[in-house]
Amino acid sequence: MIKLMRSMTLMAMIALAGVATAGPGVDVGDSAPDFTLTDSAGEKIKLADYKGKVVVLEWVNPDCPFVKRHYQEGSMKNLTSAYSESMGVVWLTINSTNYMDQAANAAFAKKEGIDWPILVDQDGTVGHAYGAATTPHMFVIDAKGIVVYNGAIDDDPRGNMEAGARTNYVSNALNELAAGEAVSTPETKPYGCSVKYKK
Repeated sequence: MIKLMRSMTLMAMIALAGVATAGPGVDVGDSAPDFTLTDSAGEKIKLADYKGKVVVLEWVNPDCPFVKRHYQEGSMKNLTSAYSESMGVVWLTINSTNYMDQAANAAFAKKEGIDWPILVDQDGTVGHAYGAATTPHMFVIDAKGIVVYNGAIDDDPRGNMEAGARTNYVSNALNELAAGEAVSTPETKPYGCSVKYKK
């Protein structure tokens, strides 16, 4: 029990450290900044190419305990499988960690069985443009290219709740978009490790 409490305290400290290093970013209702980044297979991915589709952006750092937990639990893979198949949602994972390159992303993709693009943003340009502060930090962009959600993946920063008891903000946003409704919770406070931007 003590070990678990120490672990959660450490994760909370990591979550709070350095969040202010992110750029000014975007607000809900803004047009999503366009970008072109290289994925782990060496292909150029341009956001504008997905105009007319709903896009989810996920900021990642494979070294982050919060990211590790979500990938161990299958949080991201379950969402990508459900919504890419049923709704044609595009899922793009972005790594703005200054010390991780294309090879690091490829290794992470292989380890986790990721079959969607992981994009290299080592200089942090795209991360700062969006104001990505933590890993994970989630953004949902609607088919018109407007940011409609900005924040956490769910309401369980400590990972204490059963998956079914959590409110998954991204899933809710995608369901509401599919129903032609406005996103009821468009913004939450992201949690996780601070993005390790280049200094």
